[in-house]
Amino acid sequence: MSDIDKLPSEGCVRLSQILAPRGPVPVSKSTWWDGVRKGRFPQPIKLGPRITAWHVEDIRELVKSGIAR
Repeated sequence: MSDIDKLPSEGCVRLSQILAPRGPVPVSKSTWWDGVRKGRFPQPIKLGPRITAWHVEDIRELVKSGIAR
């Protein structure tokens, strides 16, 4: 089973599910946030005052495009 197959089929995922070693994107947290700021990675959605998540469809598309590698 690949890392992308461990993601849910729909909904939202948190950063810990996106970044390696648990997730399919092998970058550091600071690199991820820099990429979000620069538009390289998808924009997050706020689910609450201290909860940030991403649409799983956006993460799957990012991994399939190869930009995250």
